[in-house]
Formats: sequence, structure tokens, C-alpha cells
Amino acid sequence: MTKEVKELIAKAEVLMEALPYLRNFADKSFVIKYGGQAMVSDDFKKSVIMDIILLKYIGINPILVHGGGAEVTRMLERLGKGAVFANGLRVTDAETMEIVEMVLVGKVNKEIVGLVNGHGGKAVGLSGKDANLLVAKRRPPEKVNGSDLVVDLGYVGDIVQVNPGVLQTLSSQGYIPVISSVAVGQEGESLNINADHVAGELAAALSAEKLILLTDVEGIFADPANPASLISSLPKEQALTMIGEGKINKGMIPKVEACLMAVNQGVRRTHIIDGRLPHALLLEIFTDHGIGTMVTA
Repeated sequence: MTKEVKELIAKAEVLMEALPYLRNFADKSFVIKYGGQAMVSDDFKKSVIMDIILLKYIGINPILVHGGGAEVTRMLERLGKGAVFANGLRVTDAETMEIVEMVLVGKVNKEIVGLVNGHGGKAVGLSGKDANLLVAKRRPPEKVNGSDLVVDLGYVGDIVQVNPGVLQTLSSQGYIPVISSVAVGQEGESLNINADHVAGELAAALSAEKLILLTDVEGIFADPANPASLISSLPKEQALTMIGEGKINKGMIPKVEACLMAVNQGVRRTHIIDGRLPHALLLEIFTDHGIGTMVTA
């Protein structure tokens, strides 16, 4: 048997490993939150986008939610405004909200839609304001974790209603919805919603099979200083304890909160994985071992 034939057989075995997953996930919805370095590097972008297009081709319904915090921060700096965060959320005054909406809805969303369409998919860009997809209320002032400091987050919202019909319609017609994390407030104002929270809320409203959050780390570590301490499966009680102890902090907090909210509302699997890993989505979905951290009920 030649080396070339052995390589072909190995590829066939990989496909066979994926077969039960292909069968089980047909016509299921996966909500995927796309952010971090996977949105910056051209190679990472192509890997993620091609994975998402493949999912659609094989009968899975991907719903793509994107962040864009780095782009927003760059624009704020260009305009002479600094970025301030509390509990992993951006403090958003009226001027910052206008910039957030301009960048996320007008720039980042359309770039992602263009990438999907340019690589053979059919994407439609939406914000949470379209068809009242995401209705929110302003978040009240809150304490910063680990201190007595109280911060008014401004035009940062909590979702109070999800109207997913437009996503179901688009998915059934072969489109990939691409959603930016701007919601409509109860008085018609725009509100900045953490993209991880948006993904969690949408996964729950759609009764999605999976919620997958792409990030810039391998997952959640028992000891962040020890790369061998990756937690492959994290029960919600342990996750809450780690947040309280400060072991889960900063930008990882809203990711874990999104996973907890989703599993509490019936989403079967939630995952935090490294979006910088080539074809991370395919490795998580279609291999027996998977990658990253799965947060469980």
C-alpha cells in the first residue's frame, strides 16, 4: 500500500468518525459567537467562515453572532475617547453608543456578510433592532466584582424579549443570519448588548442544539498559570464558584454567563473554544474528543 493510499484511507476514517454527528445534527440550529482574534487575522477569518459555510451545506443551521470590541475600541481611540470596562462589559455613554452602532452594524457586520457570500455561502446581516429581534432594557448600576465600586454602564442593556421568527425564516430559505449585538430599547433607543449574552439568549430562544463561543484562549483553566489545567467539562455550580473566587474574570465572565443561561433554558451543549485553532468548529462538532471547555447543567 502506497503512502498516498494510506493518506486517503486516513481521510476516509475521519469522515466516518463524523458520520454519527452528521446524522444527529441534521436540521439542528447552532448559535456561534464569533469574536476575538478570529475576527482579526485573515487566515483565522477564512477558517471560521469556511467552517460555517460547510455546516450550512451539510444541513446544519448556523446562526452567527459577532462581536467587534477591538474595532470599536480602535474607532473610539481615533476619535479621542478611551474605552472603559466593568465586569467584562463596555461602559457606554450616548456618544459611545452611536460609535458602537456605527462600527458593529455598519462596518463589522457587512464585512462578515461579504466574507460568507464571497466564499460561496448566502448570508444576511441583521442587528437586534431588525424585526425587533432583540428587545432590551437598560442595565441598572452594578458593583464591580471584587470591590464595593458601583458603576453605571450607560447604554448597556439586558435582553427582555427575543423574537426569533426572522432567523427561522432566513435559515429555512438557505441563508446564514449574521447578527450584530445592538438591541432596541423599550423607548426605541439603541442599546449595546454583550455579544456573548446575545448568543446565549438566541440559543435559548431557538432551542438550539449547541451554543459555541469562539475566544482567544483554549477554554477555562483551573489554574490560568498552568496550561495543563484545562477544564474539559465544567458543571454550572463549579462555574459559579470560580466566578465568585475570581478564577473566572474579566471578559470570560459574560461568556460563562451566556453558557449558564443557555443550559438553564434547555440548550443541550455549550462550548467555549479557541477560535484561533484552524477549523476549531469542525474539530469541536465532528470529532469524538472535541476541544475547549463544555459548560454543563
